[in-house]
Amino acid sequence: ADVNYQPGTVLDFGGDYEVTATVTSHSTAVAGIVSTNPSYLMNATLAGDNVVAVALTGRVPCQVVGTIRKGDRLVASDIKGVATVLDKSKYEPGCIIGKALEDHPENTVKTIEVVVGRV
Repeated sequence: ADVNYQPGTVLDFGGDYEVTATVTSHSTAVAGIVSTNPSYLMNATLAGDNVVAVALTGRVPCQVVGTIRKGDRLVASDIKGVATVLDKSKYEPGCIIGKALEDHPENTVKTIEVVVGRV
């Protein structure tokens, strides 16, 4: 990663290194979410200044903003490293990160649990 991101940060492929925090709403370059406790860590021997575990599938915490209900599909928002609910009019294949496992009724940034992967 280009910096050492906190768990729950939504990442895109790109930046100066392999991944960087998302900044584009409904980005199709989305890579995953920084994990807290991966059950399997690919490339565990990878060395560098800012190596982060990126969840490609499973349950992980995720920073979100906006009104979100359990089961809502999540995408990158225009807030750095934060997800939001899918706007169907902006849908493009590859933009969905996962689905919410919790409600979030406010327009503030909060961390909730989500499921990522082929959902």
